[in-house]
Amino acid sequence: MLRSLFAGVTGLQAHQIAMDVESNNIANVNTIGYKYSRANFSDLLAQTAQIATAPQGDLGGKNAVQIGLGTTINSVTRIMTQGSIQNTDKNTDVAIQGDGFFIVSSDAGSTYKYSRSGDFKFDAGGNFVDNGGFVVQGWVRDEATGKVDSTAPISNIKIPPGLTTPANPSSAVTLKANLDSGETVETFGPTKTMDSYNLANYLSYAAWQSAGFVPAVGLGVPAPATAAIQTLWAAANTAHIANTNAAEDMKVMFNEQGKSMTLQNGQGVWVSYTDSSVSRTIAAATGAFSFTINGTTISGTAPNTSADDNAGYIAQQINAKTALTGVVATATGGNTGGITLRNDNARESDLAATKNIMIVGTLGGVVDNTGDTGNITAYKYIYNDTSVDLNNTATPINTTFRTTEQLRLILQEHAQLVTGATGVEVVINDRGQYKITNNNDGDATQEDLKLQVTAFQDATGNITKNSRFTDVIQGINGTLIEGSTGIRLSQSLNAATHSASIDIYDSLGSKHTLKMDFRKTAVDSVTGATWSMKLSVPVPGEINTIAPLNEINGQVSFSSDGSLSSYTPTNVNFTGNNGSAPNQNVNIKLGTSNAFDGITSFDATSGTSGISQDGFPGGDIVGIRIDQSGTLIGSFSNGRSFGLAQIGMAKFTNNEGLVSDGGNVFLQSANSGDPIIGTAATAGRGFMQSSALEASNVDLSKSLTNLIIIQRGYQANGKTITTSDTLLETLLGIKR
Repeated sequence: MLRSLFAGVTGLQAHQIAMDVESNNIANVNTIGYKYSRANFSDLLAQTAQIATAPQGDLGGKNAVQIGLGTTINSVTRIMTQGSIQNTDKNTDVAIQGDGFFIVSSDAGSTYKYSRSGDFKFDAGGNFVDNGGFVVQGWVRDEATGKVDSTAPISNIKIPPGLTTPANPSSAVTLKANLDSGETVETFGPTKTMDSYNLANYLSYAAWQSAGFVPAVGLGVPAPATAAIQTLWAAANTAHIANTNAAEDMKVMFNEQGKSMTLQNGQGVWVSYTDSSVSRTIAAATGAFSFTINGTTISGTAPNTSADDNAGYIAQQINAKTALTGVVATATGGNTGGITLRNDNARESDLAATKNIMIVGTLGGVVDNTGDTGNITAYKYIYNDTSVDLNNTATPINTTFRTTEQLRLILQEHAQLVTGATGVEVVINDRGQYKITNNNDGDATQEDLKLQVTAFQDATGNITKNSRFTDVIQGINGTLIEGSTGIRLSQSLNAATHSASIDIYDSLGSKHTLKMDFRKTAVDSVTGATWSMKLSVPVPGEINTIAPLNEINGQVSFSSDGSLSSYTPTNVNFTGNNGSAPNQNVNIKLGTSNAFDGITSFDATSGTSGISQDGFPGGDIVGIRIDQSGTLIGSFSNGRSFGLAQIGMAKFTNNEGLVSDGGNVFLQSANSGDPIIGTAATAGRGFMQSSALEASNVDLSKSLTNLIIIQRGYQANGKTITTSDTLLETLLGIKR
């Protein structure tokens, strides 16, 4: 009977412990990061009154007779389920979503404690601490590398108050852009300007230079006769070099509407500088005649009634073939037998069929067996994409061109040759137009220009008319009176362009604009396109060792699929000349060869999709935020943000094995396993949520229900004791 009394006592004791555990749960219903506990009941040893026996013969086996001796609390289990996440207004509050614990220390990392409570703050010394003053452990930014190394041992997270970051000079500029490869572009600029110069003077200077400038001035060929002539030669040489360096391939030129002229080999124009004219005197006894004009046969028998009648008859025969020759004949009359042939070179045609006046045979007693070269006033200019040397003579006869300068030169030289007007100048102005003037050359002859441009095409040679190029050059059509102020202008020639710029920083944190100008310079159907690239900085900055010091030229080449092939320069040495460190190396990153990760050249509008650099000025810290990886990101007054530290996280094999140390922290135990330390959101560790806290996981309704159960259990055990007492009284009453 005493056993029932003691069993009741153990029940009371066990339920009292369960009550203590549940009361503690309820007490911590609002404790940040608290994990509730559960008391686990276990029965005590039983007293065996009779052992179990096995079946024997016809007698079956019997179970043992055991009487329990009560209950006890075998263990208290901490339930580590996730608590709900509550958003807060404090940016240093951190909640863990998932497995893991914050690591804190009170002795600079000699010993560690672990917590789910992320109510952190910075103390007066810049230490990142919890409410108990324990310093949060993690990794701090290495000033040398500028990185947070999460593979290093953890340490106290400390961010000095009033932290400043020094200026970081730019070491790389990265550009991602597209340069339009299409036949119509939206961004373009005029072709480069070209000045006029005297070709003969340049060639004289070149010959003198080739001779090593020997003999000296005034001592004979090839030296200049006087210092004044030397000055003229040198000026022509300077202009020639400048024009040659600025010359652009006509194949990549665009008109005023941004449409490519797409010049192909053999395409071009005719340019006439004045009417072609021939005068002859026809005899009174001409009789039968036959000759060719521009390859067309003119024949017949003159009436021989008079010289004027013969001239009129021959004029009629010539004019009957005007559509084929372009030549119009006029009998001058006056009993002179005079006849004048004129070609205004205004008809478009194949080859030379209707240009100039080329006579083969006998007309008016003049025998022309090789053609009348004195009547050449129109020249054919055709494009060729190979190098063309136009400077082998003071009067260039070669009418093949490739560049804007070569066309300018032959226009000027032929205008002077045909008209004798040495005052004719052809330049390219700042709008990309060919500008022609006819200045007074000082002689007594009135030498006017009558400019006429027509398209060239050759059906037999498969050369088609290039309308866009023709339209551009036809802008010069018209008359220029010698000595007048009149000018003739072509339409503008343009090159596809694109520009991008970004501010880079020197060692003092001063800002300098690096501009990148791109200009299409060549195109090949097999290898792809080529663009020039000019890098420039404002003076007094320098990126070059030769003048101009603030500019450097390079180029970008693309493959036929629009991917980057190669580019230069890949880096520049920048000197600010403002007291900052000189020769600052800045890498230019335009992408990977044969890839599309940087600059490309597709048939799409030119544009910059991304440009960046890694420099910044000095700045003071203005705020800190925490991301999901637990990185403390500092925002500075210079607009920069970067990681200052990263909160470490510990994971245990058995979270329930941790022991509470009060103050919302746990200690490692023999049954928890060693901590596995790493970063958030890796290796099974949860991620961190800033401006939030993890609430207690106590379920109040469940805890209150448990209180009722524990209370009833306690009452029932009390009844066990009182009932046993009543039985003892009955037993004692038998003695009375």
